[in-house]
Amino acid sequence: MPELLTAPRRAVRSRVFDSERWAGYQPRPDDIVIATYSKCGTTWTQRIVAMLVMKSAEPTSIWDLSPWPDMRIFGPIEEVLSRAEAQTHRRFFKSHLPFDALPIHPGVKFIHVARDGRDAALSLHNHLANFTPEALAMLDDVSVADERFGDPYPRAPRDAAQFFHEWVRDGGDQGDAGCGFYHVENSFWSARREPNLLLVHYADLKADLEGEMRRIAAFLDIDIEEALWPLLVNGARFETMKQHGQALLPAASMLWDGGSDRFLNKGSNGRWRDAFAPADLAAYDARVKAEFSPSLANWLEAGRLGAGDPRMATE
Repeated sequence: MPELLTAPRRAVRSRVFDSERWAGYQPRPDDIVIATYSKCGTTWTQRIVAMLVMKSAEPTSIWDLSPWPDMRIFGPIEEVLSRAEAQTHRRFFKSHLPFDALPIHPGVKFIHVARDGRDAALSLHNHLANFTPEALAMLDDVSVADERFGDPYPRAPRDAAQFFHEWVRDGGDQGDAGCGFYHVENSFWSARREPNLLLVHYADLKADLEGEMRRIAAFLDIDIEEALWPLLVNGARFETMKQHGQALLPAASMLWDGGSDRFLNKGSNGRWRDAFAPADLAAYDARVKAEFSPSLANWLEAGRLGAGDPRMATE
């Protein structure tokens, strides 16, 4: 068995994600895991890491390159892990699990991307409210078959304000508090000084894309020729990704009404100010104060460039 530095300290199983699906993972010492709460820049970071690993800006299917073990609708886990085992490039996995639900192996590096919860919630509403009938049927099958739930996957309200009203209560945990925004962010914040973990923020990617890409490359010990950087940075711009959406996300049309255009929706921050009710925004502020330390709350809102390096935060 591969050496295990830290076993998962928490098992989580929501209607969508299951940490037990990582039990058969066979690590390689240079593996990368991009682990985030939903809609915080996961696909963006996968695209960045793909270009760094491949040293190419050629648009290629992100989902084919980057296995996602904890996603329950993607078939038997044996098939997912078999495809990962067949990969010959440096592997980079996707996860929406908290840090304390993931196995930690020597050499494996983790990138956590965070975002202001209000932006993440608005983007998540667009994501959940526009599933195709085929996607909902797959989600229903998993949810009905699970004795923890035993009922169809809940439909998101069409109204974003109503969605946020409900989201504030549980952080969009989809049936397990460990998958909710509050626990996911606390788990990675608690591990922020681990040498195998890099914290990245959506707002920093927006403000200084090249700088953050260079941070990621340095963390992953990937050397990029200077002449290649402009191509890679351009390939990671939201407008470029949207232009190549069909190549990057070929299965999106099966899962969302509008396909990749729906998945790569706006790529902006702050739209929540005109979308959510003042009372619910006040409730969010109160929940953030109760759930997070002041330093974590500040970082989630402002990012590293606005709040400082998370590793230097004292609480």
